[in-house]
Amino acid sequence: MQMDFSTLYSLYRAELLDRTIPFWIKYGIDWTNGGICTCIADDGRVLSDDKYMWSQLRAIWTFSALYNKIERRQEWRDVARNIYNFAKRNGRDENGNWVFRVDKNGKCLEGATSIYADGFAIYGLTEFARATGDAEALQLARDTYANVQHRLAQPGSYGTAPLPIPPGAKAHGISMIFSLVFTELGELLNDAAILRAGLDHANQVMNVYLHPEHKRLYEFARLDDALLDVPPGRVVNPGHVLESMWFMIHIFQRIGDHASIARAIAAIKWHIELGWDEEFGGILLARDAEGSFWENKWDTKIWWPHTEALYALLLAYSICKEQWCLDWFQRVHNYAFAHFPVPQYGEWTQNLDRRGNKLNATIALPVKDPFHLARALIYCVLALEKLASET
Repeated sequence: MQMDFSTLYSLYRAELLDRTIPFWIKYGIDWTNGGICTCIADDGRVLSDDKYMWSQLRAIWTFSALYNKIERRQEWRDVARNIYNFAKRNGRDENGNWVFRVDKNGKCLEGATSIYADGFAIYGLTEFARATGDAEALQLARDTYANVQHRLAQPGSYGTAPLPIPPGAKAHGISMIFSLVFTELGELLNDAAILRAGLDHANQVMNVYLHPEHKRLYEFARLDDALLDVPPGRVVNPGHVLESMWFMIHIFQRIGDHASIARAIAAIKWHIELGWDEEFGGILLARDAEGSFWENKWDTKIWWPHTEALYALLLAYSICKEQWCLDWFQRVHNYAFAHFPVPQYGEWTQNLDRRGNKLNATIALPVKDPFHLARALIYCVLALEKLASET
């Protein structure tokens, strides 16, 4: 299949700049109280004034990355600073841990129940510091790194809301997020110790959770690195793997580790094949490692695995130039653009049932973040621009 990368570039850039980002600027930004409203309906109605801190921190990344990677628009940097100022004022507890949920004014409603919030803090603050040169933001990222390293050294000492880790286990999601955000911070600071910490987590992803002999990446492992022999140990989240593997490619490209890049590309193929619903189309939220459904709710079709798949497949193709990447990209693209966009308002709807009907249910958090879709579109635009220039 021949693919018109120039046309796709224009389509993805328009989806990002004409629909997705205008939705958030029109409906989401809270200029009165600070921050961004993310408990928001497809038509832009604010459903709750609660502000989940990891949503604030991820939004800082998005608007900073738009400025850094797409176009140096002052509006985007101003939005990032508005959200940053809100998070800086209200985001941490007395121990320096990032909290989970605050009200519209920043009063804490739920404390430090998820270390993932700290990961998104490092991610957002690093990108914001790139955009602004803000020394205070960079120091806050450093402080968060030091805090997190202390807590990660004590498994069980931290929460992982909204999805707990089974007793006696550790989670792929932890090494996945901290491999990326430590690498981003270490690169900005040119700090060898922080870069090593990121690489250590990347090696955990590739050598503990990823099992090429099974063609599976497991979401949990025992603390001694063995497979977890209770039911949660068999869960495979295809979209999470696709996201994780493009993280790994970015990390291992940095050091020229071609063998790890090749394994990551192979894992993308294994998990798009595992996750695809041949009957109704789309990527299933989770599978048992043997291929059956993981409980009833996991046969849903959620927006974010599709967004992550689009970029993972383009990135894989840009490296290996194998046709399967484009074939799968076309399938995911066709399903995603036929089912998720809400053209009259912009942005995408989030949750569908297995047959592709809108599902009015909360999966994980009741939020519509300006993150997975926006980030995937940013990176797809960059990848498509490069591919178009090569043809």
